[in-house]
Amino acid sequence: MPLLSRRASAQAAWPSRQIRMICSYPAGGQTVVIENKAGASGSIGAAEVARAAPDGHTILCSISATYVMNRAMMKNPGYDMDKDLTLVSVIPGAGLPLVANPKLGVRTLADFVAHARSSGKVNFGTYSAGSAPHMTINELNKQYGLTIEPIHYRGEAPMWTGLAEGTLDVAMGSYTAAQSALQSGRGTVFAVHSKKVAAIPEIKTLPEQGATSKFFTLSGFSGWALPKATPQPIVDRLSELCVAANDDAKVKEVLNTFVLEPAIGFKESNALYQRELPGWMEAAQSLGLPPA
Repeated sequence: MPLLSRRASAQAAWPSRQIRMICSYPAGGQTVVIENKAGASGSIGAAEVARAAPDGHTILCSISATYVMNRAMMKNPGYDMDKDLTLVSVIPGAGLPLVANPKLGVRTLADFVAHARSSGKVNFGTYSAGSAPHMTINELNKQYGLTIEPIHYRGEAPMWTGLAEGTLDVAMGSYTAAQSALQSGRGTVFAVHSKKVAAIPEIKTLPEQGATSKFFTLSGFSGWALPKATPQPIVDRLSELCVAANDDAKVKEVLNTFVLEPAIGFKESNALYQRELPGWMEAAQSLGLPPA
C-alpha cells in the first residue's frame, strides 16, 4: 500500500480521494491503518464493499472463506462473489502445518493414522467450523476410516493454547501462529496441508505421505477485491501496484515473517480462484453442515 502514494499519483484520475480498505476480519498485525468490518465469516465487510461506488476507492481485503466458502456455508451472505465483486490480486496460501501433542509420539501421517486407529478416540483442533482444518479432519476420516473428533475454537490463538495445555491431540493452522506451541516444545509438526513450508522443508505434505483427497492440493489465498463495476483500468492499476509491492523492503520483511508468498496479478489471481473453487466447494459440502 505505500506504493499507492508513491506511484499512483503520477497516473490518471485514480485515486482522487482517500481510499478505504475494508478488512472483513478483526484487527491484528497490520502495518497499514485500515477499516475493520469483522463478523459473519467476512460477509459483513464484503457486502459493504459490494454496495460501494465502483470507483476504486473502497477495497476489500479478506481471505478464501469470504471469496469462496461463504457461498456454501451461508444461506444469505449479502453478496454474490461472481456478480458483485472483482478479485484484483491475491497472496496464495502457505502450507498449514499439522501439529501433534508430543506425548502421542507422532512424527508422520502414518504414525497419526496408526495412533488414531489404536486409541479409537482422537481430537483435532480447528479455528472454526467449516475451516480448512475441519475439512482436513473430514477428508482424513473418509480415506482412513477414522473417527477424529473436531474441536472448534474461535480463532487460532485459543486453539494453539489448547494444544499447548494438552487439551488437544492435534491442531492445524498457520506456521507463524503455531510458534507458541512449537517453540515451547509442546507441539510436533508431522505434516503440512498442501505446500511445503520453507522453514521446515523436511516435513512432507499430506499428499506426499499418501493422503489422496483433492482438497489436499488446494492452497487457498488472501487478497483484495473491488466492486464489480469498477472500470478495468483501475482494477489493472491496483493489481499492478499490489504485485509491485512485492519488491518493497518492508513488504518483503512481512512476507518472510509470516511465511507468505508474494502477491500475484489480476489474471493469475482469477485463474487460481477458478481452478480451486470446485475443490473448496466439494470439500465444504461434504461436511454436511446446514448453511447458517
